[in-house]
Amino acid sequence: MIITIAGLHGTGKSIVGKTIANILGKKYYSTGQAFRELAEELNMSLEEFSNYVENHPEIDKKLDNRILEIAKENDVIIDSQLSGYLLNNRADFKILLLCPLEIRVRRMSDRDQTTYEEKLKETLLREHSERERFKALYDIDLQDKENAETIYDLVIETENLTVEEVINKIMLELKKL
Repeated sequence: MIITIAGLHGTGKSIVGKTIANILGKKYYSTGQAFRELAEELNMSLEEFSNYVENHPEIDKKLDNRILEIAKENDVIIDSQLSGYLLNNRADFKILLLCPLEIRVRRMSDRDQTTYEEKLKETLLREHSERERFKALYDIDLQDKENAETIYDLVIETENLTVEEVINKIMLELKKL
């Protein structure tokens, strides 16, 4: 079974994906983690690396092709903003997590032990860069909510939910499959 979890930064994709992978005994892959590792390898901040990737589309293509390769293994949870789109016809269940910017930034600044202002600036730059890149590379608009509703099997607003509540909602839906 292939399950995709998408959402903007700070919506809870990683913790939810890792936990569900553990519960179900599946592999877990995160494009965000791979992106951060590439930035670290090049000794760049996420902001610097996002700017760099804007002029090097082969990096996005490489990361996205990795999703397609990993999906061939079948038993996997894939955490990626584009996984629902890239695996639209191959994934068994596609999840989208939503949350307002302010809460997402607060979550990430707490997680990364940075100031809210620093994380807000970084997040706005990264998300703008990604929107432009994904539109240019794939004609995918992450802000198109109408299209998202046709792509995803389950959309969850995480703003007022604990991680456990989000996981419970997902597990209930997975039991119906």
